[in-house]
Amino acid sequence: MSSRRALIALPGALLAGCGFRPLYGPREAGSATAGLETIRVGLIPERNGQLLRRQLEQRLGQGGAQMRYDLRVGLAYGIDLQGFARDGTPSRVRITATANWFLYDTGSPPRLLANGTERAFDAYNVPENQFFSADTSRDATERRLLGQLADDIVLRLALRFEAGPPAAA
Repeated sequence: MSSRRALIALPGALLAGCGFRPLYGPREAGSATAGLETIRVGLIPERNGQLLRRQLEQRLGQGGAQMRYDLRVGLAYGIDLQGFARDGTPSRVRITATANWFLYDTGSPPRLLANGTERAFDAYNVPENQFFSADTSRDATERRLLGQLADDIVLRLALRFEAGPPAAA
């Protein structure tokens, strides 16, 4: 039984030896990604912007830390009709969400430290004669897209912070 436990613990011990640290989860005080908690997320217009802002704040770990950076995000959607029923009505819709983000310091005047563009796409089927079901599918698709964009933005920021404190671009 002890050899089985040793085999289970071996991958964790090997990863710890190479400097592996999980990106999500509790952060050590000295880790570079601890700076993510000092990022304030600016307002993003419209309902989906509000949902994206909330997801970003949850992932960044907004706490009682002194805010040193401002994250500004612009959100845009593109819709492509991919399938059609015999009567010409759409039967499948693809949504592409694009988030352009900019990280500034809180100095006066603010300096641009990092920026990027993240894209995610997803699709849903439009069932015949079921408006409620189509609406629910669209909402679920948009929430998945926003979650993916939030994950991608936080990952880019974490990689940027891992390289050292952001400096003016």
